[in-house]
Amino acid sequence: MKNSPVGSVQMRASADGRRAVGVLGGLGVLAVLSIVFACAVGSVALSGSDLFGALGEVLRGLVKVVPKTMAGTLLELRLERALAGFVAGAMLALAGVMMQALLRNPLADPYVLGVSGGASVGALSAMLFFSATWMVDVAAFAGAIAVALLLFGLAYRDLRGGISDGNAPLLLLTGVIVASGCGALVTLMLSIAPDNRLRSMVFWLIGDLSGVQLRWLPWIILSGALVFSVRKARHINVMVLHAEAASTLGIHVGSLRKGLFFCAALLTASTVSSAGSIGFVGLIVPHACRFALGPDHRLLLPAAAIAGGTFLVLADTLARTILAPQQLPVGVITALIGVPAFLLQLHHIRRR
Repeated sequence: MKNSPVGSVQMRASADGRRAVGVLGGLGVLAVLSIVFACAVGSVALSGSDLFGALGEVLRGLVKVVPKTMAGTLLELRLERALAGFVAGAMLALAGVMMQALLRNPLADPYVLGVSGGASVGALSAMLFFSATWMVDVAAFAGAIAVALLLFGLAYRDLRGGISDGNAPLLLLTGVIVASGCGALVTLMLSIAPDNRLRSMVFWLIGDLSGVQLRWLPWIILSGALVFSVRKARHINVMVLHAEAASTLGIHVGSLRKGLFFCAALLTASTVSSAGSIGFVGLIVPHACRFALGPDHRLLLPAAAIAGGTFLVLADTLARTILAPQQLPVGVITALIGVPAFLLQLHHIRRR
């Protein structure tokens, strides 16, 4: 049995399964350690005993109202920010893998089609004309969804019939034009914004987690998109490698591409509406995971999500501690890390 083709396939599948469990388990441990590290460091450091006692306060606070010490208050604030940063990074990385598979372009990222531009127009409009904080998130999400629907209408034929090497640039060009229009509106609003609102608008555009709040909706969106993409991972593998032959193998390419498009747009909209336009996470993390783990989307999709969340938690920790008590926008840190990391990956690709 071991020497038969069926036995070889079963052994290979078992080895792949053990490898996947090992890789995802290791990434999960790193994710937990990054969150613990984010909770411990800051302008006021917390020791191990302080963390343990503060964690008890936070857990008791979920059941009943209890007085909190300074350590408990710091842990609650840092833990909320770290979890919000993790889900934002995971959504960006997962959206990046989806966009690269959808467009069959390894340089694609969650912002390539201008969805973030629509979110920026909505968010800055709310900051400029309204004073309620919750309006910023709602307007950003609405702007991103509006641009996504516009792009879907313009590229419906391409998505229905499948994106080939000939019409993929047309979809990219459409996204670039829409993003340019949104950029013009953003520039207009920044030029007429009063000084007391300009700083917050610029910080939002760069990407900032200082005012982010932990919500359940991003986790629900991330879980749904991850379940959909992992279930379709085998079909995504075939579509990416053999797009022309995928339909002949029983794969509904049009439905798959529409699902990837809407999932990526929804992930991007949710992230940008809460944390702003944080760059490079959806570009370098999928590249790094693909370089280290291979192109199999059954492993690449969940691994990129976990790695993206871990990366953004560490970047945000660096952003709020490097010049403490002053805090930097996390988008600056991701760009400073992302540019050399991407150039290094590109150098390795060229050598190979």
